[in-house]
Amino acid sequence: MMALAPTAWSQTWTEKPITLLVPNPPGGLVDNTARIVAASLTKVLKQTVVVENKGGASGNIAYQQATLAPKDGNTLLVSYSAYHVGNPAMFSKLPWAQKDLVPVALLTTATNVVAAHPSVPAKSLTEFIAHLKANPGKLNYASQGNGSLSHVGTALWEQATETDMVHVAYKGSGPAVVDLLSGNVQVFITTPPSVMQHVNTGKLKAYAVTGKTRHPGLPNVPTTAEAGLAGFELEAWVGLFAPAGTPAPVIAQLTEAVKRALDTQEVKENVAKQGIEARYLNPQQLGALVEKDTAYWGKLIKSRHITAD
Repeated sequence: MMALAPTAWSQTWTEKPITLLVPNPPGGLVDNTARIVAASLTKVLKQTVVVENKGGASGNIAYQQATLAPKDGNTLLVSYSAYHVGNPAMFSKLPWAQKDLVPVALLTTATNVVAAHPSVPAKSLTEFIAHLKANPGKLNYASQGNGSLSHVGTALWEQATETDMVHVAYKGSGPAVVDLLSGNVQVFITTPPSVMQHVNTGKLKAYAVTGKTRHPGLPNVPTTAEAGLAGFELEAWVGLFAPAGTPAPVIAQLTEAVKRALDTQEVKENVAKQGIEARYLNPQQLGALVEKDTAYWGKLIKSRHITAD
């Protein structure tokens, strides 16, 4: 009976729909990833996979809900790297803990792009840095919210470039981009899906991408190294997590299903259109990434005195 238990249990699990909790509003890296993966998983698992957006409170609403969900594999968290590894250092008290979530698979990664409103006079990254140094505290930069990668990453940017801007936090990429386009904020360091189309149509400037290579959707935008800022890189990731205590056979089924879903041509094409990269890691590899990034971002957040307030 014990030998048959995992099989019988998994058959019960596959009869139920799966909900992917997203800690961000619609649009942007995390939501786009969730919807692309949900559509592919629906086909792979031959069952319904739905996306439920639970934005707000720097992701903590969705994270708490995920940790309290039944441990049956039917409610999963699509986790954003900045929340997952940054929030523990920024909040003195969290309604969830990393130990209450177990890795299933890495889904996507994305570089970032240094985007600006056309009113910023600089024509290159070096000119932009010089402009910031000549005007400390006079330019506003947007973030997706306190604790987001665009917040912490821009703090890292300021540290690397010895510049100073004013932080304006938004509830997600959508409203941040609206104010960037209108000129209410002048700078937004964010993932390509949020700004790529506006850069390509000339509504926004892009000074550099923060990865090792140029972005295929922004082929004319140099890397930070090419543009004169060697050593500065900034990457976001999105991973799938389950409540701690979810049976190992279910985690094994889920990670294998995700691997198959990400390997489809449809997913590869869809993520490329969004300016992101499908990148699978198994639970052990994702756990190691979480551990490494938690140490790195925690040290940065504390050294810069970044809080959720």
